[in-house]
Amino acid sequence: MSTGAQTTTLVKTQTTTVVKIGGSTLGSQDTSLQDVVTLHRAGARPVVVHGGGAMITDWLGKMQVESVFVDGLRSTSREALDVVVGVLRGVVNAQLVAELGAVGGRAVGLSGVDGGCVRAERYDERLGYVGRVTGVDGDFVASLLDAGVIPVIAPIGLEAPAQPLNINADTVAGEVARALGADSLVFLTDVDGLLDAEKQLVSEVDAERARALRADGVLTGGMIPKIDACFRAAEVGVRAFIANGTQPGTLRQIATGEAAGTRILG
Repeated sequence: MSTGAQTTTLVKTQTTTVVKIGGSTLGSQDTSLQDVVTLHRAGARPVVVHGGGAMITDWLGKMQVESVFVDGLRSTSREALDVVVGVLRGVVNAQLVAELGAVGGRAVGLSGVDGGCVRAERYDERLGYVGRVTGVDGDFVASLLDAGVIPVIAPIGLEAPAQPLNINADTVAGEVARALGADSLVFLTDVDGLLDAEKQLVSEVDAERARALRADGVLTGGMIPKIDACFRAAEVGVRAFIANGTQPGTLRQIATGEAAGTRILG
């Protein structure tokens, strides 16, 4: 495993990496935030996009607001949207920014509403205030990187003129990477990557293999938006990975060219 000092000498400076992590740490061995700060100190330009579904479900329960899912997506009523925005932007985002600061990073928290950097629109009345991304202001995010900070983005989009919308965090990560023309996009999960029917790691997957795995019922659930986001980013030359964030140093391994997880081939 690479050490922090080795990472400093091996990571190409000025490379932009979009890292999608869950709404909380991935386990006791998780070094994701430390890795982000290490890469930043080495001259890379990391962007963090986070989720928070488990905490949202917990808080909806506390507020006695029913959690409703349609085709695997959280249907978001007006009442539920207040909880979603409060948890993602007010709790999870602030916590991640604070934790990055605690390990020596200089981070700034925002959502897609800030600066109108993630634009979105409602597209299915069954889902309520759930949006699909219609555009990302890559220049706005790049300006934060140019200022020497680590942007930490909550997956809330802006429907003109002033309506926040709940958006799948995986989708946001892919669209941010695409808009930035990032060097890499890394999804950190609690599994080793994309697994086949025998639960063996698929080290590389192209569109044809992904279609076959989906048709066979192997590619399902939360892995689908990750794969779709990876292919969207790969269309513009972004190197995309899905890897196990519960293992220490995973992000540093990928940044230094070591094999880890599943590489998505555009």
